[in-house]
Amino acid sequence: MTGSEVPRSFRLAYVPGVTPTKWVRIWNERLPDIPLALVTVSAAEAPDLLRDGGADAGFVRLPIDRTDLSAIPLYTETTVVVVPKDHVVAAVDEVSAGDLADEIVLHPLDDTLDWELRPGRPANARPDTTADAIELVAAGVGVLVVPQSLARLHHRKDLTYRPVLDAPESRVALSWPEDETTELVEDFIGIVRGRTVNSSRGRPTPPQPKRERPDTGGARRKPAAGKSTGRSIGTSTGKSTGKSPRSGSGGPKGGRRGKPGRRS
Repeated sequence: MTGSEVPRSFRLAYVPGVTPTKWVRIWNERLPDIPLALVTVSAAEAPDLLRDGGADAGFVRLPIDRTDLSAIPLYTETTVVVVPKDHVVAAVDEVSAGDLADEIVLHPLDDTLDWELRPGRPANARPDTTADAIELVAAGVGVLVVPQSLARLHHRKDLTYRPVLDAPESRVALSWPEDETTELVEDFIGIVRGRTVNSSRGRPTPPQPKRERPDTGGARRKPAAGKSTGRSIGTSTGKSTGKSPRSGSGGPKGGRRGKPGRRS
């Protein structure tokens, strides 16, 4: 990608409940010359936003229609039931879907959980959003089953939540148009996957200039013929030390090991 093709910013979409703060901070540290613009989008609208070019990449909730989109699953969330603090469910640590059989379980239109058989009894009408459903829970109309991050996002002092053991889980993924896997998208994938700045799959680092060797005044001179440097091992100096290289100074080192022979 040439300098003229580099976009002015990188647009990152994210659905409610996802907190991209950490990845945005790393992006700003590594690519300070390319601003990252955040785009909030509902879970239902996120795939079409990416297809229409409204964002370069985005955090979505699976499952989605993968037509023309690439996706990397990142993590799976615990599913919880949101209830008033004085509800009987608040007295236990966790529940099963069967424990909600007698409850009115709200089903907002933006729900992303893939149920085969929804628990509890349905309400007379479906709330438009999860935020609307939370208001109904606070009013005592019913309970709500959602990914834990959404329960935290819509936290209220008069509500609490408990894990639902056998409920479907929500998976969060990074997605982007498969025909638009640009260099910047690859950079962001590397950040999300925890690659270091010098990773071979990340943005290539510029080549470092070769360090010139200092001038030492020419190559080391060889000693002249017939002259000794005094450093050669085993070279005779014309003087005898009177010591054998095997026996040293006449001590036991270098001698033959074993028991001494018996004298005749």
